[in-house]
Amino acid sequence: MKDVPLNLVAHLASRTTTLAWAWLVTRRDEVRLGFTDHDRPLAVDGVTCHPENGLDPTAMQTGPDLAVGGGEVSGALRSGALSGEGLRDLDLELGLWDGAEVAIWRVNWQAPGEAMLLRRAQIGEVSRSGARFTAELRSLSHQLEGTRGRVFSPTCDADLGEARCGIDLTDPRYAGSALVSATVSRAELRVTGLSGFDEGWFTGGLVRVTSGEATGFASEISAHQRDGSSADDTLVFWQEPPVCLTIGTTLSLTAGCDKRLATCREKFANLLNFQGFPHMPGNDFVLSYPVRNSGENDGSALRV
Repeated sequence: MKDVPLNLVAHLASRTTTLAWAWLVTRRDEVRLGFTDHDRPLAVDGVTCHPENGLDPTAMQTGPDLAVGGGEVSGALRSGALSGEGLRDLDLELGLWDGAEVAIWRVNWQAPGEAMLLRRAQIGEVSRSGARFTAELRSLSHQLEGTRGRVFSPTCDADLGEARCGIDLTDPRYAGSALVSATVSRAELRVTGLSGFDEGWFTGGLVRVTSGEATGFASEISAHQRDGSSADDTLVFWQEPPVCLTIGTTLSLTAGCDKRLATCREKFANLLNFQGFPHMPGNDFVLSYPVRNSGENDGSALRV
């Protein structure tokens, strides 16, 4: 049941209504932006909602019980710096809107204080066509579809640096910074600043861009290589950045972990927090069967 403000109830009961939609988007970095389908800015819940994107929503659908419902909203992309007046295609490429929370309001545009929160959702898949984007809105019940609980496998199921792991990724042994010295391709860079680490130390780790147009972009590291004849290292990203990183761009890196018992013991000295089951029998053992042992015995012995 929703609580409708009394002043909005009176407005809805009148013969003529002046209603508009407003969307307040909260990104994971806590930045809040507002959008509306009205032709003038509206102040809702302390956020100015701008009309410049020309947002066009579809009807929100609700499934039975806890079935995942949702809808879509489309609008125009803007060029230039990020601001409350629009969003750029680069912002989408950088993942700034992934999993953002959306609050959908119904507002009396003549008196924006008369507003009611109708529902909450999260941004799912975003597609683009030219200067136009379409964002999927997923109801919060979609979070119930995720996997919960432990994963039983010989390798560790904890993420490096999380509470179960216990490794402090701010420790200088496991964190580094680098400077782009040359660009081979968008996903392959030559960098300086990692001479204090062994080759391959950051393979499987995370790299984050900390300066330039692609600030905030992050990707796992496919390979950390070193040529003995050069002071530079080579980093290969699993996911290429949306723009080519220029020489002088700064990067922050965290060490990689392949989640094996030996790596946990030798690289991180963290064996007590290993979250895998290295002695769990594998598929070969499960599928094995008794066979007669050939040898010098009387043939009555069986082996597995």
